[in-house]
Amino acid sequence: MHRNRKAKIVATLGPATPDRAGIEALFQAGVDVFRLNFSHGTHDDHKARAQILRDLERDSGRPIGILLDLQGPKLRIGTFADGSIHLDAGQMFELDLLREDAGDATRVSLPHPEIFAALKVGCDLLLDDGRIRLRVERCDDKSATTRVVTGGTLSDRKGVNVPDVVLPLSALTAKDLADLEFGLKLNVDWVALSFVQRPEDIEEVKAIVAGRAGVIAKLEKPSAIAHLDAIVEAADAIMVARGDLGVEMPAEQVPSIQKRIVRQCRRQGRPVIVATQMLDSMVAAPVPTRAEASDVATAIYDGADAVMLSAESASGHYPTEAVQIMDRIICQTESDPYYREAIDASRSQVQSSEADAIGCAMRNVAGIMRAAATVAYSTTGGSALHMARERPLAPIIGMTPRLTTARRLTLVWGMHAVLIHEVADVNEMTDYACRTALKEGFAQAGDTLVISAGLPFGTPGATNILRIARA
Repeated sequence: MHRNRKAKIVATLGPATPDRAGIEALFQAGVDVFRLNFSHGTHDDHKARAQILRDLERDSGRPIGILLDLQGPKLRIGTFADGSIHLDAGQMFELDLLREDAGDATRVSLPHPEIFAALKVGCDLLLDDGRIRLRVERCDDKSATTRVVTGGTLSDRKGVNVPDVVLPLSALTAKDLADLEFGLKLNVDWVALSFVQRPEDIEEVKAIVAGRAGVIAKLEKPSAIAHLDAIVEAADAIMVARGDLGVEMPAEQVPSIQKRIVRQCRRQGRPVIVATQMLDSMVAAPVPTRAEASDVATAIYDGADAVMLSAESASGHYPTEAVQIMDRIICQTESDPYYREAIDASRSQVQSSEADAIGCAMRNVAGIMRAAATVAYSTTGGSALHMARERPLAPIIGMTPRLTTARRLTLVWGMHAVLIHEVADVNEMTDYACRTALKEGFAQAGDTLVISAGLPFGTPGATNILRIARA
């Protein structure tokens, strides 16, 4: 079985798909990578879902990717004596660190010293997903006096965003560390890190993961956008987390930021996921809005590796239908002649390295020879990623002797991952590539294949050979 599209689908599991039948329906509908959202559910819930996915992988004979999404720090105000208050634009409102008593219309506790340590006069605080905006007029390390810029009703324990400053706290909480260790024991393939502000945040989690999973940086804060190039370089993949990004930055800036992130990821050869509210109306409706369909298509035209469903598949009424419709949107978009024009026009300049040179040559040779498929033999996944960076017209078969690599490649654009045995030499690799292309339905006898690999086999980053073969 292989998908008839290049871009991948990531779907979140939750109460809407509580058993194997529901999860298998999502897989059959088109899901390539399944997201376990550790902001919700128990460890037992996630363990049971991971086991279902591994059983399904075994029974289907296809590698399935599992993405662990860490919650990250949650900054919240305290409570109010009456449960909620109303703030009017222009009024003064106090935030204090040391008082733990219930708040009122003049003040509320904010039990986060790291926020007070970073605040400056003129900074904005966003409460309740940006519905309330406060501007700091006076502050010290224990309190802040603010003026209400945008008012409204504010209730207990609403979230706080501070878009104008870099907060002096780790992206990993105690909960995240426990969740991360648990997820790594489940052999998850990808770990998504929330609250990324600097490349050092990625380096911190990669030191803990130690190669046991790929690390995805969720870009949701202005400070991350300011360090975009370095964060993309440090991470193994990127997620455009448009929900929180749209809270901390003006909504009108999010589309251009999304395009900028996708371009940078394609330039550096990093897989990129576009996420949040892609088919949001399908939480409650059996069809999306036309605007949502256009939103998904836009990400595909830009060359994103994957698009993601959140509540639509986790808690919505139509999880399978959401996947089916997303699959149809992707297929329709990729069949548009303009899609190939857009992908070709947005290619990045080739880096001066052996691997990138081989990837570029592979794309050109495959086009000239009208290859039925390209094949990347890769132990670590490096050769396959260099192929995918070039966005070739022919599908990519990622052959690897490592199951962990095959699972990670399920996130990558155009990639059909196949687990094979170790090969001894180039001739055996070529023969196996031809047999695999025939078996998986990508080629017929006599079709041309273009194959890349690295010698010696198993050497990380050693993509250095290109071969033309006949199936």
